[in-house]
Amino acid sequence: CSAYNTPKQPVVRFKRNKHHKGSIYCVAWSPCGQLLATGSNDKYVKVLPFNAETCNATGRPDLEFSMHDGTIRDLAFMEGPESGGAILISAGAGDCNIYTTDCQRGQGLHALSGHTGHILALYTWSGWMIASGSQDKTVRFWDLRVPSCVRVVGTTFHGTGSAVASVAVDPSGRLLATGQEDSSCMLYDIRGGRMVQSYHPHSSDVRSVRFSPGAHYLLTGSYDMKIKVTDLQGN
Repeated sequence: CSAYNTPKQPVVRFKRNKHHKGSIYCVAWSPCGQLLATGSNDKYVKVLPFNAETCNATGRPDLEFSMHDGTIRDLAFMEGPESGGAILISAGAGDCNIYTTDCQRGQGLHALSGHTGHILALYTWSGWMIASGSQDKTVRFWDLRVPSCVRVVGTTFHGTGSAVASVAVDPSGRLLATGQEDSSCMLYDIRGGRMVQSYHPHSSDVRSVRFSPGAHYLLTGSYDMKIKVTDLQGN
């Protein structure tokens, strides 16, 4: 047990200085591990070809995308064979659009519009589905097969609602969890189309929510400097 009490400095295997001209807000691996995407307040999305075995850039030129007109707050690669593993979604401030990009061909695919406030969080599941959380106090569900918004979920079930800072969907695709700036979390039944519960596990903004692999627990992180695990198996 003593090994757990003496933290060691991690070994840095790869480093890239001045990769962006501004702060980097978000990073994502492609499912195959051969692409590393970054988003910044310099308004650029960059995709770095990466060799996971040598833990280094491959030498191929970076891809650079300039479709955003504001800070990129979150990005993620679509998972599953349907998307080919190289479709990147990104969103943030500015025009409040969600952009989808084919990184294999190096070209933009869709601009998904609907949010009226900055998009703070993205989550993908089932190969084609996207959930986005916004300062406009809503979560929107998108289906890239359409591609359009297929549902809008408001947070005004309790009081005036709140900006949605984090979103996650459980592995079965049945339950949405949100973390909000008013320190609350919301659980929403996607198939039933109803809110299950809203509760306040923290005393400040909830900036990260993630389900455990079996969806028995929800892990939340907040500006209150605490992480909490909520048991979802009871009432």
